[in-house]
Amino acid sequence: MQLARRIRLILVAACPSAFLAVGAAQTTDDLPSAPSAVIQERVKPAPAPVQPTQTPSAEQSSSQPPEAAPEQIPAAKTNNDADSGAPHENQENSDAHRPVFVVPVNEVSVVFTVTDKHNHYVKDLAKSDFRVIDDEKPITEIRSFRRETDLPVQVGLLIDASNSIRDRFKFEQESAIEFLNQTIRPRYDRAFVVGFDVAPEVTQDFTDSTEALSKGVRMLRPGGGTAMYDALYYACRDKLLKSPQTGAVRRAIILVSDGDDNASHVSREEAIEMALRANAIVYTISTNFPSGGSGDKVLQRIADATGGRAFVPFQLTDVANAFGQIQNDLRSQYALSYRPADFKHDGRYRTIEILAQTHKGLKVRSRHGYYAPAE
Repeated sequence: MQLARRIRLILVAACPSAFLAVGAAQTTDDLPSAPSAVIQERVKPAPAPVQPTQTPSAEQSSSQPPEAAPEQIPAAKTNNDADSGAPHENQENSDAHRPVFVVPVNEVSVVFTVTDKHNHYVKDLAKSDFRVIDDEKPITEIRSFRRETDLPVQVGLLIDASNSIRDRFKFEQESAIEFLNQTIRPRYDRAFVVGFDVAPEVTQDFTDSTEALSKGVRMLRPGGGTAMYDALYYACRDKLLKSPQTGAVRRAIILVSDGDDNASHVSREEAIEMALRANAIVYTISTNFPSGGSGDKVLQRIADATGGRAFVPFQLTDVANAFGQIQNDLRSQYALSYRPADFKHDGRYRTIEILAQTHKGLKVRSRHGYYAPAE
């Protein structure tokens, strides 16, 4: 026994960096999955570790809040480790000119869009035009209200690189590149690119360079199964939640897929929960054209729960139109904050409903709920 200890001490002294590297690798995915997971840990023993081959649990009813996510999913491969999401040198100067909105922990902030019966954006409404219901109770006061047409955006582009979309992959890549070129403004907006088949792979980390983002999209190659829920979960937990934020930003995920997941370690509802925790709006673009597919309902559920939109193209050229509508959506939003009645730091899921009370025929689109912070 003493001889083994001496050998270990000699190895640590000879190469401490190797042992440090091993320790870091073991703790990469130790971030608590979601507020509901933290609450569960207090009231019952920790669950057994999830095995890599375990399949997701059965999908829940859309009326139920998401359950706690498992402790770990496989970490994504990254081809751009040098750009890990830290602010760029020029970004610090631009941040000084951005408006900074400090929201108390007991306030809820919601970003939403309003459209008329012809699906045209309505951008000239006032605070008095809206009523907010939190957890089935009307709020007494909207504390802040803004028309947000020019906020910085943080965008995650998630592209299905499985075998099922191989025949239209090239066109989807070019449409995504065009969207990034028109949407991402240098020193103001930032985006990252993730391709996924059996696992998510980061081909371009957070950057404001449209050239780098275009290269990241073109690096994607189709092949393998589909771990869509893992990709969404990873993008929200390891990218958006960990991204530096010095002021108000708009976070969005654009998910291009057929919606048929067959390789994830987390479920659909667990991926939605992580998107809500990251305050990310998820836009989905189906690749099941022209005849549609069962995965379209899954994509619709993800978009609805997070306040995004689900696009179902009928032909290949409609994919580019969907990207264009998403761009308009990101620049046509409102933002408000309020204090809920009977608010408690219990990690519980609470519902949100925003109503346009002074105009008939208007549709308000926002996330359906949120998780209260846990003490």
